[in-house]
Parts: sequence; structure tokens; C-alpha cells
Amino acid sequence: MTDLSAIPDSFADAIYSSHNIEHLYPHEVPVALAEFYRVLKPAGFLVVTCPDLQSLCRLVVEDKLDEMAYLSAMGPIAPIDVLYGHRQAMAAGNLFMAHHNGFTLKTLKSSLVEAGFAAVEGFQRSENLDLWALASKSPRSHNEMSDLAKEYLVAIP
Repeated sequence: MTDLSAIPDSFADAIYSSHNIEHLYPHEVPVALAEFYRVLKPAGFLVVTCPDLQSLCRLVVEDKLDEMAYLSAMGPIAPIDVLYGHRQAMAAGNLFMAHHNGFTLKTLKSSLVEAGFAAVEGFQRSENLDLWALASKSPRSHNEMSDLAKEYLVAIP
């Protein structure tokens, strides 16, 4: 994500970034978002989904750090797995599953704006402990962003 030099400028219509931005260190996030921005066509857009630290922290405050929050295809997932990386995968030697960063809806959206995206919409799915954001390289109205979101994002609240 931080080096997309093999992809030319203005190459992609869209980028889908699912649960990978949290694997970057904080100083790498602006670099990755700049690369996403660079490879998008002028009318291109980015879809980002990642864990929601705000929802996770509610569970932590309730002292549920190691209790199952939901059942995934990989088995039970507790808030500690979402905060730091899937423990079972890391125990099996897959340390690339470690999380080095996290976002709230506010910080995700501000990161996208700081990267130069002209229009950003997003939402939080507390029950799923995730965030979804749609970022457009070119200016778009709220209605245009809503139409794109309805087409490309999961169940919009």
C-alpha cells in the first residue's frame, strides 16, 4: 500500500481497501493514502473499511476485552483480536496480521481529507465493530456520494 510505483498515475477507477489500513504504522497511513490518491483517475474513488476503535473501546470499558464480540469464518473474535490482530493467526506465525494503527470515524475521514480527497462520506457500524468510508478524488455532491455509497458500500445505516 505504501509503494504502488508499479501502477501508473491516474490508472484506476476505484480502489477497495478492506481491513488492511490498520496493519500500517501511523506514519505510513498518509503515504498509503497518497499512493491510493495518485493511482486513481480524476473521477476515481476509494472505499475503505477497517475496525472501529470507538465501538471496540466501549466493549473494553465494559471489561469484555477477551470475550467473543462476533463469530467470523476464522472463529470467535474478541475485541483484543480487533485491537491488536487476530491472536490465532499470529500464534500460527502470521505476524503480518498484527494491527499497528486504528481509527474512529472522525480520524478516518480526516485522514482521507488530509490526503487530498475532495469528497468523503463514511459511517460506523457499531454492531459489526467496523467503519466504512467512501472518498472521491474529484468534488461530488452529497447526493452523488450517497448514490455511490448505495452502490459500493455494505448495508448503509
